[in-house]
Amino acid sequence: MDRLRAMELFLSISRTQSFSETARLFGVSATSVSRMITEFENELNVKLLLRSTRQVMLTEAGQEYARQLEGILWSINEAHNSITAIRAAPKGLLRVHSRTMFGLGVLPPLIADFRRQYPDIHVELLLAEMKADLRRQQIDIDFRIAPPVEAGLKRRILFKSERQLVAAPRYVGSMPPLTSPGQLSEQQCLTYLLPGDNYVWRFLTQTGVQEVVLNPRHVTNNGMVLLELARLGEGIALLDDYTVANDLARGTLVRLLPEYRVTNTTFEEGIYATILDTPMIPAKIRLFLDFVAERVVNKDRSFVPYRRTD
Repeated sequence: MDRLRAMELFLSISRTQSFSETARLFGVSATSVSRMITEFENELNVKLLLRSTRQVMLTEAGQEYARQLEGILWSINEAHNSITAIRAAPKGLLRVHSRTMFGLGVLPPLIADFRRQYPDIHVELLLAEMKADLRRQQIDIDFRIAPPVEAGLKRRILFKSERQLVAAPRYVGSMPPLTSPGQLSEQQCLTYLLPGDNYVWRFLTQTGVQEVVLNPRHVTNNGMVLLELARLGEGIALLDDYTVANDLARGTLVRLLPEYRVTNTTFEEGIYATILDTPMIPAKIRLFLDFVAERVVNKDRSFVPYRRTD
């Protein structure tokens, strides 16, 4: 029997929980799928599926086997694609997942220019605050703000980032001069929703970390909302440098207390490109990461805003 095809059919059934849907996806009859899976189970001498007239369920052995096959079949396909790519120009679908603010504020012009240089590579961009499951979601690159901790992944740090206090010029003009972190407790502040009851910004000083407890005017769990509220003159927001770079350049926002490093979580953050740990990095992934890094990373690993040439 064709063992590789049997593995592919079984993995598809584990995902779809349907013989008929798997048959449709592979362009064969449901009877053929059922027969091949039965032969495969007999060869393994293990029951992988529990079948009834209404549903298909995986046995405990089936669940474990499906989990292992995810990586095995992905590696086989990548090996085939990598060898094929050596003889051909880079092409195909590149699935990129990113944290929302980096994906909105930085990636679109880079993707547009990348496509002009490599027209046969189609970039599909997905945005979410949660990290992606690269194998299960078939993601090529995941841009995260922290390095990966999962096994089977490797990282490439693009740049180190820092958070900046910003406000609209009209709000800055309406308040007394801001010269020290402690004055923020008297200001209208826009804060990100984090676990806990207190809203605290931490400042790195010569004597250690100074914490300022805030009574925020607005609270949200979305960085775009904070950015827009700041633009509207609603108060002072704490946002990543790559998020506010264009507004600072246009003058729609002003940076406050630039002599201090400030955060609401940790001072050690950046943007990490996370990919699957494979013997060979596919050309389309390597080209895209190099393209992005060359345009938004300074020599000191800090962020630099990307400016399109046209």
